[in-house]
Amino acid sequence: MPLNKLRNIGIAAHIDAGKTTVTERILYFTGVTRKLGEVHDGQATMDFMKQEQERGITIASAAITCQWAGHQINLIDTPGHVDFTVEVERSLRVLDGVVALFCAVSGVEPQSETVWNQADRYKVPRVAFVNKMDRTGADFYEVVNQMNNDLDAHALPFQLPIGAEDSFTGIIDVVAQKAYTFDGDQQREIEIPADMKAKAVEARASITEALADLDEEIMELFLEDKPISDELLKRVAREATIKLNITPVFCGAAYKNKGVHLILDAVVDYLPSPLDKGSVVGMDIDEPEKTRTRKPSIHEPFAAIAFKLIHDPYVGQQTFVRIYSGELKSGMAILNSTKGKSERIGRILRIHAKDREEITSAGPGEIVALIGMKNTKTGDTLCDPTHPLHLESIHIPPSVVELKIIPATRKDQSKLGEALAKLTNEDPSFKVRYDEETEETVIAGMGELHLEIIVDRLKHEFGLEVIVSEPSVAYRETITSEIENEHRYAKQSGGKGQFAQTYIRLEPNTGNGYEFVDRIKGGAIPAEFVTSVNKGILKTLDDGVLAGFPVVDVKVTLLDGQFHAVDSSDMAFQICASMCFKQAFMKGTPQLLEPVMKVEVNTPDEYIGDIVGNLNKRRGKIESMRRHRKGSQKLNGFVPLVEMFGYANTLRNLSSGRANYSMEFYQYMPVSKAVQEDVLKKLAEKKREEQNR
Repeated sequence: MPLNKLRNIGIAAHIDAGKTTVTERILYFTGVTRKLGEVHDGQATMDFMKQEQERGITIASAAITCQWAGHQINLIDTPGHVDFTVEVERSLRVLDGVVALFCAVSGVEPQSETVWNQADRYKVPRVAFVNKMDRTGADFYEVVNQMNNDLDAHALPFQLPIGAEDSFTGIIDVVAQKAYTFDGDQQREIEIPADMKAKAVEARASITEALADLDEEIMELFLEDKPISDELLKRVAREATIKLNITPVFCGAAYKNKGVHLILDAVVDYLPSPLDKGSVVGMDIDEPEKTRTRKPSIHEPFAAIAFKLIHDPYVGQQTFVRIYSGELKSGMAILNSTKGKSERIGRILRIHAKDREEITSAGPGEIVALIGMKNTKTGDTLCDPTHPLHLESIHIPPSVVELKIIPATRKDQSKLGEALAKLTNEDPSFKVRYDEETEETVIAGMGELHLEIIVDRLKHEFGLEVIVSEPSVAYRETITSEIENEHRYAKQSGGKGQFAQTYIRLEPNTGNGYEFVDRIKGGAIPAEFVTSVNKGILKTLDDGVLAGFPVVDVKVTLLDGQFHAVDSSDMAFQICASMCFKQAFMKGTPQLLEPVMKVEVNTPDEYIGDIVGNLNKRRGKIESMRRHRKGSQKLNGFVPLVEMFGYANTLRNLSSGRANYSMEFYQYMPVSKAVQEDVLKKLAEKKREEQNR
């Protein structure tokens, strides 16, 4: 398939906007499936995980290939639930274009904004599809207004609906000035209804006017009042979409098969091919300040990024990669430049949701799955060993909710470790650590649903029953003042002893993570033991000092120390450094940090007072309130995660079930002294209870 005939697109939106339904219609109309799969009866092709079918939601982004109008479309259906936002993140990193879905009734919802911002981060061109035009309360023009006001989307209607709600009967193509109606899965061209003609002409003039600012040829024709061809409008609109200057808006009702043919045409007409996206820019491995580019050509050195890992019970681990340049062949040796390790390509698969087709080679622009990769993880760059480079990785938000789990039977402990290792490989936002004191495994994720799915997968995929504690917040620890500390570690028990002495300075390093600086002079500590000091501190960071939570944002400077020619060892310096760090940490006015969530609530006007009052009680800070649509408001604010447990029920009661909310991680922030004392007191009580059992 020529590169200009290839489209790598994703479908992304707020939960329940109809992403999977649109995808199922696309698969049906492109001939990939012979019958329509529905989300509500658990038969959707793309929702093939058991957990997806039970809940009627998409959890894992699924990839599939289809053909339309002589073009190959690689399609990724992404989740809408905020707990699985990393799935959207890694898909957007490798996609060339996105169909952004909006519900015609709900309009721009909280997760719509999150997805839009993610697409902005990776500069992904978009077309918008206003779905569910047949639903009561559908308002196409209001959704377009919200896109412009809330998302700054430069949204332009390229289609107009004929009617709405029960009377939604067809769609007008604004550029071609044609109208279509739908009967079952058939699309029929009709005359534009007389009462819509003026509106259709006005909409075309709006597109022309917007594009005249971006193109001289259209500007001249526009000023001279000469006719502008459909082909010229489409070409310039395509360029403007690719440059993120406009967002063409389309409409339909996917469940009733209305508008799906036309959105497929829009993908071909307006979203970019790999050639349109152009060269990918990477970093030189030896000189990071230098850049390296790769054109989307089979004649360039090979470069790709791994964006997803799946454990398949039939073929083992599948590593999904997006190829940017060169040719990938089975059996060839490549370099994982992120890890600095070689990999050999085994089998190459083209994926059709849960089905797979084996191929011998793949070229630029393709999305394929590789079998047999040993060292490659999400975000790793794969490249030609003789032309190495490093591509921008994938933004992974921190995990904020924790659960303690133990296997129901002790003999399953090692089996649990293996299963969790596979799941952490698949999902970079899922973290695992082992609490040796309580002999419990602590799993951490993006939210309660995220961890619920993990526990469900342990049971059904790996045959493991686990005992689960209540969800808790993943706090962090840091310090607020600078301190210097010295520690001497000496042990003599017959034979060779243990000796190390370290002198460190510990200081806050807000927002910059952990940093280690070596200031040893005159060989007071040999270089190999300086490395041991860093290793010892790194091990301590994960286990925490104040209350067992990971330590973040600290800078450690090794100032001085002593060693013994016989008794000093790697282990002695690791132990000494760990003890020295812990002592310094407790002297440095330690502080807990808590995850704070960005919360958005959509509510009818009459409940706004009660909802604001309730959020204030939860230590929330209201940032803004604005009119969402007639009779309703959108409220934005920041609330500590610990205060948001059980909020769904509270909001339901406060608003008689009419308000909805969404939240996503914002940042870690210091807790007040009173809250810190309360948290530490509760943790101490919990620990005592566990010890008394």
